[in-house]
Amino acid sequence: MNTTEHLKTQGTENLTAIAEQFTLQGKVTNVQAFGSGNINDTFLVSLDSSKEQHFVLQRINTQVFRQPQLIMQNMRIYTEHVRKRLQCTPLSRRWEVPRVLLTKDAQDHWKDAEGSFWRAISFIEGSQSLDTMSDRSYAKEIGYALGMFHNLISDLPPEKLADTLEGFHITPLYLQHYEDVLAKTSPRQTPEVNYCLQFVSDRKVWAHILEDAKAQGKLPLRLMHGDPKINNVMFDTATHQAVSVIDLDTVKPGLVHYDIGDCLRSGCNPVGEETEKWGNVYFDTELCKEILEGYLSVAKAFLTENDYLYMYDAIRLIAFELGLRFFADYLAGNVYFKIKHPEHNLARALVQFKLSESIESQETAIRKIIQDMK
Repeated sequence: MNTTEHLKTQGTENLTAIAEQFTLQGKVTNVQAFGSGNINDTFLVSLDSSKEQHFVLQRINTQVFRQPQLIMQNMRIYTEHVRKRLQCTPLSRRWEVPRVLLTKDAQDHWKDAEGSFWRAISFIEGSQSLDTMSDRSYAKEIGYALGMFHNLISDLPPEKLADTLEGFHITPLYLQHYEDVLAKTSPRQTPEVNYCLQFVSDRKVWAHILEDAKAQGKLPLRLMHGDPKINNVMFDTATHQAVSVIDLDTVKPGLVHYDIGDCLRSGCNPVGEETEKWGNVYFDTELCKEILEGYLSVAKAFLTENDYLYMYDAIRLIAFELGLRFFADYLAGNVYFKIKHPEHNLARALVQFKLSESIESQETAIRKIIQDMK
């Protein structure tokens, strides 16, 4: 069920009542569907308060996040840590971290009569997110945002945060799941499906590259965002500078490479993830250069020689991995990602595989960009 349909079933009065569980000042004047996330249902609440005019209300998808209370625990540890860091060493420009808002009885979530898990997060005022990069000048800022995010948590020990999504971004596990699904289904043989089957088959051996590097101690376990897509970066509406990274549910121990790969995957595809014209998909190396420049301007402080060594593999792997996940979900009958039509996940898979192909064809150029920036 998408957010709009859910709004109808929840009813505006009911959503207002839920929002009121979190309002410690002011009265709720409006609740409306907000954002374009694939997992949780998100609403923007307006208040008639002089202090805070808005906050974000979310119903956590407990099919995906089986232990939502751990997400909230992580979020509180992470946001507190960053707030303290920013107090000790203030930045020369605006940077904000979303706050967890408590209920009237000081809980970080509220359960409704149906057992749905609701939470509230502060809204970054005077900011907006983008679904695609409308203007290339945002590229460096997107990189800066991810670098700042990693930098501010680089001294928070990864073991302090729970692993809220075990197996997330572990490509070999997605490959295993794909093979299990494939063994149980006989997909309709179309040129698109055959292209995808072949595409995955040709890249099986290489899917373990980052996990192997981690197992061999070449890449350290750190905290990562888990979903640093371009639309999770908030930009100041006046200065157009990045001011926050949101959607913190997937912050967990992992490899920063997954984030770097994901950020470039979503940021360097000018036609966007949802295009139906997958023949037009390409990886823009100029955007890649700008994003990496922004990222390294703040991330150089904690990166090692090996981190640079595996950066190209990360860029290539994450586009492949997402394509694999979309394709497996299509074969399984669309059980994980929200879809608008039955072939939606196949179309999404084709976009990511075409992007992977474009990345592979420009390997030399991408490796040179990384090398030149060290």
